[in-house]
Amino acid sequence: MRLLLPLLICIIAILTYHHQTSSEVYRSIVAYCQRVPTLLAQTLKKENTESTEKAFFPTTDTPVVPALTEMAVPRTIRQAFLAIEQAEGAGARVRRSIGTAKLRNFSPFLMLDHFTIGKGAGFPDHPHRGQETITYLLSGGVDHEDFAGNKGTIGPGDLQFMTAGKGIMHAEMPRENADGSPNVGMQLWVDLPKELKMCEPRYRDLRASEIPIATVDDGRVTVKVISGQSHGVDSVRDLAYTPVWLLDVTIRPGGRISQTLPKGWNAFAYTLSGTTVFGSNDSTKLVKEFHNVVFDQEGDYIEASVPENAESDGQFILVAGQPLDQKVVQYGPFVLTSQDEVYQAMLDYQTASNGFERVRGWQSEIGKRMAY
Repeated sequence: MRLLLPLLICIIAILTYHHQTSSEVYRSIVAYCQRVPTLLAQTLKKENTESTEKAFFPTTDTPVVPALTEMAVPRTIRQAFLAIEQAEGAGARVRRSIGTAKLRNFSPFLMLDHFTIGKGAGFPDHPHRGQETITYLLSGGVDHEDFAGNKGTIGPGDLQFMTAGKGIMHAEMPRENADGSPNVGMQLWVDLPKELKMCEPRYRDLRASEIPIATVDDGRVTVKVISGQSHGVDSVRDLAYTPVWLLDVTIRPGGRISQTLPKGWNAFAYTLSGTTVFGSNDSTKLVKEFHNVVFDQEGDYIEASVPENAESDGQFILVAGQPLDQKVVQYGPFVLTSQDEVYQAMLDYQTASNGFERVRGWQSEIGKRMAY
């Protein structure tokens, strides 16, 4: 209705003032009327943009994070298991812990890979739909390139958050390091809410220098607050559609941390190095590197420490995410909520339609590095 208002104003003004005003006023009114189509177009564009942003950039309620008081309840460990190394992609090696027989249906998490990729290996051109990927590089460098012309590189300590949405075709390839060392990192797949499965794809990079750090236990514990909160330090910004906390924790011998987590969120810790004690009081577990420690959903915080006599620091990635109340149907890189949606994704990819239009004839430059 408000879009018709300028038109009505013009019609009434011209009918009313055509014989009653000076020619100068009349010309001003006519000039305004001539601009109405442009004003209407701008208004429609603005409303469409606002509507799109509301649909694809939803605001989520701030998670309930319990205060760490004497009444706070520690989370217990549901399970802890070693991530077995296996081949993946072209010449890459990964330790997969989520998305295996050991750990499935752990919403919103779909897959967790601890990858090692060297010269002549990598993940050449491949599609995605329906999920987000979070890549955290620990050493080396990884390039990415997609069919929309997006490209870039992340280095040690950097992260890339990619939303596949309705469809993306991209390649992720390692840099060749001067010292011949491999490129090592973590990649986490996070499910998208059903209403965002067909959103526009996007990237957000987070550089190591941008990540705030919390210091705990008189400097014996440091926490890189990639996403979320830790001991009064907040992350730079939310980088994923599905609410996720991601903390990189290093504990020196004799150090201890009690880290609160949002109520009701699923949480796990993946150990990168050293030996860490997880748990509280009489319920503790000594965990070595390359293990996934899964916590019960109930409870307010997790506790971790490294013995005073330990030979090295303990480092782990602590991740928590808001569970999604929806079915997960996955076929390779396509993650939807029904078999029909998966079939449609495969058809769209094969026919280069509904988000995959730019697949036809596209080939990444970085994918050509592969040594076959």
